[in-house]
Amino acid sequence: MDTDALTAGTLQRLRATRPYPALSLTMPTHRRAPDNAQDAVRLRNLVAEAGNRLDADPRVSREAGDAVKAQLERAVTDVDPRRALESLVVLADADEYQIWRLPRTAPERVVLSDSYLTRNLVAAKAGAQLFWVLNFSAEHAALWSGTVEGLREEKGRGFPLSPPHENFDPERQARSGDAPSIYVSEDTRSFFRTVDERLRGVLAADPRPLFLIGLPQALSLLEDVGECARTAACKVAKGTTAETTAAELSRELETALEDWRAQGAAAVRDRLDAARGAKTFAGGLDEVWAAAKEGRVGLVAVEEHFQQTVRVTEGHLVAVDPADVAPGDEEVREDIVDELIETVLDNGGEAVFVADDSLADHGRVAAVLRF
Repeated sequence: MDTDALTAGTLQRLRATRPYPALSLTMPTHRRAPDNAQDAVRLRNLVAEAGNRLDADPRVSREAGDAVKAQLERAVTDVDPRRALESLVVLADADEYQIWRLPRTAPERVVLSDSYLTRNLVAAKAGAQLFWVLNFSAEHAALWSGTVEGLREEKGRGFPLSPPHENFDPERQARSGDAPSIYVSEDTRSFFRTVDERLRGVLAADPRPLFLIGLPQALSLLEDVGECARTAACKVAKGTTAETTAAELSRELETALEDWRAQGAAAVRDRLDAARGAKTFAGGLDEVWAAAKEGRVGLVAVEEHFQQTVRVTEGHLVAVDPADVAPGDEEVREDIVDELIETVLDNGGEAVFVADDSLADHGRVAAVLRF
C-alpha cells in the first residue's frame, strides 16, 4: 500500500496491541536500475534475520514463530520491485501481513513487539502533503488522492459518480453553445447534492485540503447546493471528462499546487518567526527532542531530507556516524527524526516538512512550543 492509504483510523489499528510477536521490517529501496538490483537480496537477508530472531526469542512459541515466518514469505512473494519508492515496510503477525511503500527512506530494521512499528509510516504521511482532488461536470465526478508523488484515482468511498439519467447530449450542446443550461436543471442540482454528500463523508473520515476542477458554472453550482466547495483549498476552472487522466489533471493543477505549497511554507515561516519573538521557539534536534518528550511542541518543522543517527546519552542526543555503530547497540536511534515526528503528533502537535537548507541556522529542525 502507498502513503495515501494511511488514514488516522489505519494508523490507530496498526498501533493497537496484538499478541506477541508483531514483527516490523523496514529497509531502504531504490526506484530504478541498477541500484534496485540489491533490494531483493537485502529483503531476503532481513527476512532471514527476522526468522533467526523469532527462533531465538524465548517468548515466541514454535507455532507462533512458524506462523509469522509464513506470513513474511507471503509478503516477500507479493513485493513488486517495479513499484518501489524510497523504502519498504513489511508488517506481519501470525494472522496477516501488510506491505507499505514509502516516499521517505527508512533504516534497515527488524523489530519484535506487541504492536507494529509505525513511526516511519507516520513520518511518511506527514511529508506526503496529502490532498484530495475532485474533477467533475454534470455527467461525472471522480475523486483523486494526491501526494507529492502524483495522483491516484480513488475507486471507492462512493466514487466515481455519474448522474442516474443522461438528460443531455454533450455533442449537441457543443455545437449549439448551450452547455450552461445543463447547470440550471434540477437533475444536475440533485446530482451535485449527491456529489457533495459523498465528498463530505470522505472529508470527515480523512480530512485533507480539497482541490476542485471543473467548468466555472459547475464550480458555482456545487458551491450553491452544498458545503465542500465553500472551504476548498483551490478551485481550478477547467473542463474535464470521465476519461481525463492523472497526468492531464496534474498539469492543470500544477500552478494551484505550487501556490498552495508556497503559502503553506510562508505560514510556517511566520509561525516560527512569531515564536522567536514570543520566546516559544526551539531549534536543533536535541532541544526539540527534549521539548517533544515533554509534550510541549505545538509545531515541528523539519528539512525535507534531514536524517540523523544519534546515541541517546543521559537524556540527550549525540550525533554519531552510522558506520561507527556496532550491531545491536540499543542506545543508537537510526530513525530519530521519524521518532520525533511521531512523538509530536501523538501529543496533538503538527509536523511539517520544509525546503532543504531553510533551517540551516537551527540545526535542520525547529519547533513552536506550547509553553
